[in-house]
Amino acid sequence: MSVAARMESGEFAKLAPQVREGLLAITRAVAASGLEHALTELIKVRASQINGCAFCLQFHINLAREAGVSQTRLDLLAAWQETSVYTPRERAALAWTEALTQTPVHVNDALYADMLTEFSATELVFLTSTIASINAWNRIAVAYRFTPPIPQEAAGV
Repeated sequence: MSVAARMESGEFAKLAPQVREGLLAITRAVAASGLEHALTELIKVRASQINGCAFCLQFHINLAREAGVSQTRLDLLAAWQETSVYTPRERAALAWTEALTQTPVHVNDALYADMLTEFSATELVFLTSTIASINAWNRIAVAYRFTPPIPQEAAGV
């Protein structure tokens, strides 16, 4: 079954340049904050998995690879709690991502306290902003069925 796009990402950008620019401004602020690029890409991939966003999933998997995230760590991301390949800081960020992405959103005091053992208050603000922005992008891309570019070798699948 083929899923037809309702709108391509480029068309969305043309129709709502201010929205695109606002979300990109968050991305630039996070990049300038000092949070590790590999970490922010891991959480974008995880949120995109949860939200079922094929476009963002492919986009951020490619960026994660460019940031040095190994294929093994990408392969195991959906089951991150069951493996030891992630650092305590990454595990905390992934738990925070899931808490802010899954519905209903529920951040208990224990999780918040755990976050502050791995991240400064400032880092946590930028981490939270990253999660909020990828969730916004996921919802936009899913609503309009943005289609990821399909690599040549997978075109016949």
